[in-house]
Amino acid sequence: MKRLIPLVILLIVSLDTLLAQGNRAIFEEMPGMVSYTYRDSFSKDVAATLDTLQAMGIKDMEFSNLFGKTAAELRQLLDERDMFCSSFGVGYSDLVNKTQEVAENAKTLGAKFVRVAWIPHEAPFGLSDAEKAIADFNKAGKILKEAHGLTFCYHNHGYEFYPHDNGTLFDYMMAQTDPEYVSYEIDILWTFFPGVDPAALIHKYPDRFKLMHLKDLKKGVEGNMSGGTPKENDVVLGTGQLDLPAILKAAKEAGIEHFYIEDESPVYYQQVPKSIAFLQGLRY
Repeated sequence: MKRLIPLVILLIVSLDTLLAQGNRAIFEEMPGMVSYTYRDSFSKDVAATLDTLQAMGIKDMEFSNLFGKTAAELRQLLDERDMFCSSFGVGYSDLVNKTQEVAENAKTLGAKFVRVAWIPHEAPFGLSDAEKAIADFNKAGKILKEAHGLTFCYHNHGYEFYPHDNGTLFDYMMAQTDPEYVSYEIDILWTFFPGVDPAALIHKYPDRFKLMHLKDLKKGVEGNMSGGTPKENDVVLGTGQLDLPAILKAAKEAGIEHFYIEDESPVYYQQVPKSIAFLQGLRY
């Protein structure tokens, strides 16, 4: 019996070591989907597209378009399929000029987050563009939070990483937006494309990122700060340039709440199932 005790301890230690080496799934639940990925399908038949996503196991949606439906109609279609909308994406102008309507639609959908993914500007993005966005985001974010219990998130798009002082304009936006009212959604492709390490950025601002867009960039493509690249450069997750295991480990450590697959490729319907399989195979 005495000889069994060390053996049991050894087995427990060995199991702990094995688990530490990568047997715990990074995604214990299915990640979400950005409606933009299936925008062509949604524009033709919302219900059928939701059926397709439901059959794939998708439950969590980020909508940035109502696709001709009212928010109530879209919510009903989601409810009927045991799906939900966690984030509602809107244009910059609507955020600023139709804040009340945006909030009402978000709450009707059941979303907890409101997201903007583009700041209108003439390239290159400059300090005055950042300052205007900061003021608008702080103002709208405060209304959304205090009056409606919603969290505003800005989704980076690459052009924000121009040098400024000892950092970038993105760093300046982080410093000047009120963390009580402005959070962020990190798009990992549009972080990597201008030359920034997404994992390092998450580690730098672990409390500010609440949402993530999961994307990968075709090998051999060189980035820039334009905020644009041909849609064909979106590839199956894990087959491109991004170090997704390192990025997702940082994201999990930072407590990012929602992860959405976004694939702008014309063959998204072929690529998405492969991306899901890749994500489900990832281990700590």
